[in-house]
Amino acid sequence: MIEVMNLTKRFGATVAVSDVSFSAQRGEVLGFLGPNGAGKTTTMRILTCYIGADEGTAQVAGYDIYDDPVEVRRRIGYLPESAPLYLYMEVTDSLNFIAQVRGIPKSKREQRIRAMVEMCGLEGVIQKDVGELSKGYRQRLGLAQTLIHDPDVLILDEPTSGLDPNQIIEIRELIKEIGREKTIILSTHILPEVSAICGRVLIIHQGKIVANGTPESLSGLASGEEMIRAGFRGPQEEIEAKLDQLEFVSDFKRVPAEDEGTCSYELKATKGTDATANIFQFAVDNGWILTELHRQTLSLEDVFHQLTTQEVVQ
Repeated sequence: MIEVMNLTKRFGATVAVSDVSFSAQRGEVLGFLGPNGAGKTTTMRILTCYIGADEGTAQVAGYDIYDDPVEVRRRIGYLPESAPLYLYMEVTDSLNFIAQVRGIPKSKREQRIRAMVEMCGLEGVIQKDVGELSKGYRQRLGLAQTLIHDPDVLILDEPTSGLDPNQIIEIRELIKEIGREKTIILSTHILPEVSAICGRVLIIHQGKIVANGTPESLSGLASGEEMIRAGFRGPQEEIEAKLDQLEFVSDFKRVPAEDEGTCSYELKATKGTDATANIFQFAVDNGWILTELHRQTLSLEDVFHQLTTQEVVQ
């Protein structure tokens, strides 16, 4: 449904997006992560034909953003971070106006409006002015406007920004439900949101994609090291002195042990060195009992921090 090919966008001397390529399939919710200024919103604006790229192109539902921009716009529903709403319209009038703008025939508008009111949970506020709505209901109305023409693709920029915890949960569930049939690109700063909603994640940093995979698979991309937890039954000072001499261990710290008399550590080990086997042999060679040994998975927060604090070569 989305095919992005070598997009580059410059604003003067600043390279906002640099040679970005990715794809998304129907029924996929794709998380778009990155710090402020990373290039997320710029990429979204290019996909919606709001601005043009300097190099590269993209296709949405088979239509090129340059050759067929009107067809691309027809197949996209775009919700920017601040939903564009007319505050003095009633909710139903607002939806009817957007239905007209989107070219929905008059005979079908009432049906689409009813469907959006039900899908987005607006039944209790349809007679209110938009300006009277809470932030959560305004986001719901923004989503309803985004969906009213039944687009193939949704592009949502920070859809839960500024909402309270209950509103965030409600909007997340709504997005998950919609994502069963649509292709969704979701930009967010809230990392637990990615794990809760997205099947795949792109991390963008300094205009380049630095990671692409499922939330579970990204831990292997963060650095050239892996985290290992190991427990030894032996003299603490001797264990730590010899751990410090292991070439494949770059760092370690002591952590609380489950058993009394055990020294437990989190170790940073170089990938590709068969670290767990070497640590097992290390314990055997020194005559210590090995009480635990397993790899630890980095959290999405750890991965994001590592990948977005490194300098990217342009």
